[in-house]
Amino acid sequence: MFQTTRFRLALWYTITTAILILLFATGVYLYVRYTLVERIDDTLEHVIELMERSLLLDGVRNYPQTTQVNEPSLEDDHIDVEWFDSDRHLVWSTLNQPLEIPLNPSLYGITVTITPVEQFRQITKTIIMDGQVMGYLRVSHPWFEVTKPSRRLIIDLGLGSSLMIACVAASGWFLSGIAIKPVIDSYQSLRQFTADASHELRNPIAMIQANVQMALAESEIEGKLHLDAQQLKVIERITQRLGRLVNDLLFLARSDSGMLQMVFQPIPLDALLIEVTEEQRILATQKGVNLKLELTESDLESEPFTIAGDWDQLVRLFTNLISNAIVYTQEIVTVKLSRLKKGNRYHIQIEISDRGCGIPPEALNHIFERFYRVDSARTHVSGAGLGLAIAVAIVENHQGQIKVESKLNQGSTFIVSLPC
Repeated sequence: MFQTTRFRLALWYTITTAILILLFATGVYLYVRYTLVERIDDTLEHVIELMERSLLLDGVRNYPQTTQVNEPSLEDDHIDVEWFDSDRHLVWSTLNQPLEIPLNPSLYGITVTITPVEQFRQITKTIIMDGQVMGYLRVSHPWFEVTKPSRRLIIDLGLGSSLMIACVAASGWFLSGIAIKPVIDSYQSLRQFTADASHELRNPIAMIQANVQMALAESEIEGKLHLDAQQLKVIERITQRLGRLVNDLLFLARSDSGMLQMVFQPIPLDALLIEVTEEQRILATQKGVNLKLELTESDLESEPFTIAGDWDQLVRLFTNLISNAIVYTQEIVTVKLSRLKKGNRYHIQIEISDRGCGIPPEALNHIFERFYRVDSARTHVSGAGLGLAIAVAIVENHQGQIKVESKLNQGSTFIVSLPC
């Protein structure tokens, strides 16, 4: 499928560029040919003007009555001159052998013709003196001086255009491969995402079905529908987990499509983090983890930690990060809030550190991928593996950055940077 799409992209790119190259080559050919013809016509008109002036000044009868007249300047330009009397009889010519071409004069002005056989470009001028036709002057130039360079130009343009089209085809194939690679990656990610989501949804649905079937089986034995409280709690817990998973998937889908509704307002991050840490302190106490919040004092402004953001999304962001840190440590979790200057702008930096098992180096590049779990040691934790992917989406929606620093068996630190 992708190879066909790549081939079509390369083909259309090649065809479009080939048409432009052919149009350019045609334009060059027509321009050069027109320039050659115009140069020859200018030369012929200049020669006939000089010859006419000489005829009128010296008198027609004073010109030599011979059939051969050689002038070096005319020979150098491959120009031949013929003089005909008023009865259209050839009087003299610079040609070694007179042309068997009928005279085609115009009573007034100049007649330009191309002979069909001998291939001459000719100009015929009627010479009039005192109101009487004294004769006809015909100047000829060989047409091969136009056709020969024109043919050569066609060959050169054809070879050059063919070579350029071949290069365009090769580069089009290469560039189409680069252009389609993100599409292939997105498709593969979508397939993986669909497979992972299907797997995550299958387990809770299967557990709900199993509990319901057990309850129905017991009710058939007792002759009445009866659900055990423990089974109801299991179904409720699994349903809540399934609901959270669906909400997370819906959040990521809306974020990817740009349909996520956000309400930006001034957010004091210090107050927000105090609220989130107080909520997470219950979980930390249950696990015996010491949760600390450190605020770096600043005398620059009265509200140094205020940013423009969406309160609900930021609460979700730091809840995910702090709860993850509590889950993966047995000692202490530190949340540090500070204000830093990067260039000409201030940024709020939030560091969430734990002293847990850490993240292996080979997993750091994948830790923010959807449904990704590091190893079997972490799979005992409930969750679908979407928390960090949601964190990335929220940070990007606020034009911020998120990164992680970790050492195995020493702990991890998630660093979020948000612009003021």
